[in-house]
Order: sequence, then structure tokens, then C-alpha cells
Amino acid sequence: MKIIKIEDRTASLIEQLLKVWESSVTATHLFLSEDEIENIKRYVPKALKEIPCLIIAENENKIPVGFMGIAGRHLEMLFISHAERGKGLGKKLLKYGIEKYSVNDLAVNEQNPLAKGFYEHMGFKVYKKTECDEQGDPYPLLYMRLDI
Repeated sequence: MKIIKIEDRTASLIEQLLKVWESSVTATHLFLSEDEIENIKRYVPKALKEIPCLIIAENENKIPVGFMGIAGRHLEMLFISHAERGKGLGKKLLKYGIEKYSVNDLAVNEQNPLAKGFYEHMGFKVYKKTECDEQGDPYPLLYMRLDI
């Protein structure tokens, strides 16, 4: 497994990362309908192109299997391909973000308890809750920061 910062965000790479995103969201965001996932999916390529810092994890065949996006010290996104979940890849990516980019806060869907538990395990604690997500949809967000 190799972790790399991406500068050149080619159409091919964005397409591969979109597959990782969809695999991850379908497996973990059980509160979303298929239509909602398809709607959100339309915005993912733009987010991937615009995130200030994009880090990917690729397997031995140089295929992306996970990624995270960082803005400042805020973790904007972290997605692991469903087939790679539970193998420590999320932990490796997040530790990399903390060590190299001083990541110290994030937001997670309250309806994704596995993600919340993962971030708590990694030392993050909830400091704020909203009833809607950043698009105004009725998905409560938990804002978490690293408890050092």
C-alpha cells in the first residue's frame, strides 16, 4: 500500500476515485437512498478537483483503494473502497493526515456510527452537532476535533 499526495488530477484518476467513493458510501451510508447517492455523486468530481490537498492510497497494482481530502487542518473527506475496509487503511490515511498536515478536526454524519466510532478510536471527540448537513439536508453532523 502506497500513500501519495496527488497534484495532477486527471479525468481517469477522478473516475477511479469516484468508484472508491461510491463503493464506500453504498456500504456505510445506509441512511441514504440510491437516488440520494446518485444525486450526491454528481458533485463528487468537482469536490475532488477543488479540495486543496488530495491524498490517495493505492494498492500494489497502483489502483486507488482509498483517499482523503484536507483543507487547512480540516479533514473534508475520507473514503475507503468497501473491499478494503477493515484492513487498517483508514487508520493509515488518517495518521498520515495528522502527522503530515496537522489534521485536527472533521465532521461526520451522526447516522454513520461506524465512522464516528472510528474517529473516536483515533482520538477525536465531538464538540458540536447540527441537525442538517452542510447542504441543508436533514442529516445531522457531528463536528469532532482531535483531543490532544
